[in-house]
Amino acid sequence: MNSKSLIQTSSNNAELPYEKFLRRGAGALTEAELLAIIIRTGTVESSPVELGEEILGLASVKENGLNGLHNVTVKELMSIKGIGEVKAVKIKCLAELSMRMAMARAGEKLQFLNPSSVAGYYMEKLRHEKKERVMLLLLDNRSCLLEECLLSIGTVNTSLLSPREVFVTALKAEAVYIMLLHNHPSGDPAPSKQDMMITDKIKRIGSMIDIELLDHIIIGDNKYMSFKEAGLL
Repeated sequence: MNSKSLIQTSSNNAELPYEKFLRRGAGALTEAELLAIIIRTGTVESSPVELGEEILGLASVKENGLNGLHNVTVKELMSIKGIGEVKAVKIKCLAELSMRMAMARAGEKLQFLNPSSVAGYYMEKLRHEKKERVMLLLLDNRSCLLEECLLSIGTVNTSLLSPREVFVTALKAEAVYIMLLHNHPSGDPAPSKQDMMITDKIKRIGSMIDIELLDHIIIGDNKYMSFKEAGLL
């Protein structure tokens, strides 16, 4: 046999991940064992579980634990002996699915007048990004979402935001309220001087044309800052 597999006979009678899943359920498996079931086969030198542990080690370099899988590239995964393109793509799809599931759960509780609810929904989507992404949420007179727009993608340290683009977009959508949302790749959601200035400018322009800025939320690493909650609006 050229590689170790989840379905091979264990020499020491240890319970293999697939068997363990069938007997005890997914909750009984370690993170490495869960990955082992996804990648299925190992190499002559390494079992699927050992490969799973290598993947987790690579992910931990990028970020703590499984969250690092969002930032590990296909090429980096393929640098592990035994992980080819197919397995690497499967792992990246698994990371994407986990993010979408987290967003779907948060979406069930999404209330645009509740900053923590909004931050919770967009947290998984934005906190892994390496560049600032500025989003504009357009709401109707009942504070229901009309449209979600990506306004700009900046560098690691700054973003580009045009108040003119904000209100041209809002007027086209016939929005009554707007909300700004962006991430800080540093992980620290504290507003910069630029964040403060642009928020104040958009608030003042909006008040003149009856389009109210409800909030500006900055997403950090598993934390956020709301201008509304901070009393800055």
